[in-house]
Amino acid sequence: MLKNYTGQEALERTLEALKNKTIKRVFYVACGGSSALTYSSKYIIDRDSKTMTAEAYNSNEFIYRNPAKLDEDSLVIAISHLGNTPETTAAAEFARDKGATVVSFTYEADSPLAKASDYRIDYQYGPQVNPADSRNIQIIQLTLGLLKIKEGHTKYDALVSSLPSLQYTVDKAIETYAKRATEYAEKYQNEKMIYTMASGSNFGVAYTFAICILMEAQWINSHAIHAGEFFHGPFEIVDKETPFVLLLGLDETRFMEERALKFLNTYAEKTFILDAKEFDLSKVEESIHGEVASVIHLYVLRALSREFAKVRNHPLDTRRYMHKVEY
Repeated sequence: MLKNYTGQEALERTLEALKNKTIKRVFYVACGGSSALTYSSKYIIDRDSKTMTAEAYNSNEFIYRNPAKLDEDSLVIAISHLGNTPETTAAAEFARDKGATVVSFTYEADSPLAKASDYRIDYQYGPQVNPADSRNIQIIQLTLGLLKIKEGHTKYDALVSSLPSLQYTVDKAIETYAKRATEYAEKYQNEKMIYTMASGSNFGVAYTFAICILMEAQWINSHAIHAGEFFHGPFEIVDKETPFVLLLGLDETRFMEERALKFLNTYAEKTFILDAKEFDLSKVEESIHGEVASVIHLYVLRALSREFAKVRNHPLDTRRYMHKVEY
C-alpha cells in the first residue's frame, strides 16, 4: 500500500504501480454519493477504451451478484469518504480474495477500507478545498491515467495541466448561477417533490443531488431521471406545478438533455436549468471540457443546496436516521 504518500503523489505512484499489471476490467464500487461519482468515469472507459471494460456497482450488490469476470485481471476502485462504510470494505476484501487489485479513495488513512486495499489515494475535503484536490476530480484523473498507461491516451496530461485553473473555473460557475440559485431556493423551498435529470457523464451528478441533497440532507422527495428515458414514461408527470432540475453537459449525450429541455420549456415552469455552455472553461484544455463539466455541475448544485438549507432553516448535516439508529 502507498500509505506514505498523499494526494497527487499517491495517485501518480498508483498509476506507476499499475503500469505492468494486466487490466481487462475496471469495477467501480461504492455506495450513495460516492457511487454516483463513478458514473462519469465509467462513461469515459465505455467511450474511449478499446482494451478495458467498466462497471459501476453498489458495494453490497457487487458481493451478492459476484461477477464471474472478477479475477486477477480486474481493477476494483472502491470509494468511501471516511473509509468505514462496512459494505464497501467487505467489497474490497471480497475483490482481493478473487485476485483483483483494489485501489481505494478514502479520507482516513487508517480506515478499514484503506487497510483492505492494495493502494490508497487520499484527498482533501471541505468547502475551502481546491477542486483539484477533491475526490470528484481525482477519480476521473485516475481513470484518464489508466487510459494513458494502458492505451496512450492524452487526456490525462490535458487534465493535469488544467488542474491549477479548476478553482477559478468552479468559482466563476458558482458566481454565474448565484442569483438563479437563490431565487430558485426561495421560490420552491416548500416543494414536496423535485425531480432531477441528466444523461451521460452528468447523470451521476443528477443522482447525487436527488438522493444525497434533496432526500438525505433536505428531506425533499426526489427521483433522478435519465434524459434518455424521459420520453419513455416519466414525461407524463410534467406540468406547470412540478419542479425540475435539468443538467446540460458537454459530452456526446447532450442531445438527449436538449430534447428534454425543449419539452420542459413548453410544458413546465418550475425549472432550474444548469447548462455547461455557460461555464467559463477558457483556462481548461478543450479536449477535457466534457469531463470537467460534470465536476463543475456538482459544485454549482452544492451551492444551490446551501441556498435551500438557508431558506428552509434545515442545515445540510441534519439527519433523522443516518448514523443515529441501527440499520
